[in-house]
Amino acid sequence: MNIKLECHEANHFCDKNQYKEATFWEKVRLNIHLIYCRACRKYTVRNTKLSKAIRNPKVKSADKEALKQRLQQELSK
Repeated sequence: MNIKLECHEANHFCDKNQYKEATFWEKVRLNIHLIYCRACRKYTVRNTKLSKAIRNPKVKSADKEALKQRLQQELSK
């Protein structure tokens, strides 16, 4: 088995991991890739922030615009 991943594979494994669908070896390979790839680490952080913002059950429709602006600010970091 090849341990090294390309970025598009790492991003796919990141998405799978977020939804608890990644296998043990996919997680291992992803974590090894994240050690040396800054772009994929940044993708993972942004992806996690986005998922947390979407899953937040406390968001009301009146706060939608404020949430949109906050999300844009977080993604621009």
